[in-house]
Amino acid sequence: MRALKTFVAATVILLSSAIISPAQDQKPANLAAAPPSIVLLVHQSVYSGKSMEREKRETILARASDRMETPKYWIDLESVTGQPESLVFSPLDSYEELGQSNIDWSRFLAAHPDLAHLRDEIEGMIGSQREVVAVRRDDLGYLAESIDLSEARFMNVLEVHLFPGHEDDFAEAFKTLADAYTKIHADVPWVVYQVDVGGPAPTFLVFRPLSEIKQNDDLLSWSDMLTEAEGEQGVESLKKIARQAYVSTESNLYVVRPEMSHVSKSFAATDPDFWLHRAAPEVKSEAKQDPKASVTH
Repeated sequence: MRALKTFVAATVILLSSAIISPAQDQKPANLAAAPPSIVLLVHQSVYSGKSMEREKRETILARASDRMETPKYWIDLESVTGQPESLVFSPLDSYEELGQSNIDWSRFLAAHPDLAHLRDEIEGMIGSQREVVAVRRDDLGYLAESIDLSEARFMNVLEVHLFPGHEDDFAEAFKTLADAYTKIHADVPWVVYQVDVGGPAPTFLVFRPLSEIKQNDDLLSWSDMLTEAEGEQGVESLKKIARQAYVSTESNLYVVRPEMSHVSKSFAATDPDFWLHRAAPEVKSEAKQDPKASVTH
């Protein structure tokens, strides 16, 4: 029952920011900021009292990485709801790129001992860490091709854990939602990823980027939209799927922190003032003789 209520609430959140807009100004797509084929997600919880120190060091590392064109990119997301955590979003095209990125990152740190030591200091402030690799499901998103991650200032993440063998039920539910969005001409995209390694299977992640937090205002006023678009039968079908297929669901909001992120220049081209660090202070950390090269950010 708890999973059902949470799923219905999460559905309302997805529908809440729908804007009925028959015509929108079109602009060239920033392909470098499209949802990646694969994403490495690193959930980090910082020791109590260490948040400010960690943020300061992460900012220095990000600025130095911009200046030195570090061969690894990440977007730092800080939780607004749920348990306090950092969610590091690293876009990738393939597992091959993931492996090469880790190799290049290790070599980069070995060549820059000050940054390696800084990375070690940050890792020492992290109390727990969980890494997940997820693969994009193009059949389950809605207007995902229109998403420009460089325009995101907040990110809503819906995490859905299923009972084994119910992947098709999840697919049916989100195709139903997509159909409802289409009927009301809603211009609110989402992209779906399926966890491949690092988490319980089957698990799906639904990302909905927001340019403004006010898109979540008056979310309850949109609760009838699904009923109007699909009718009671469609809503009952979603509830049935939630009862039978869902172990748990959790929806949380994150804020994008550009000062602790490192993105490519092509990614940042849409809004370089937001993403790129104009100042790049030198690293003050004392270098170690044999720095540890972390394989993840």
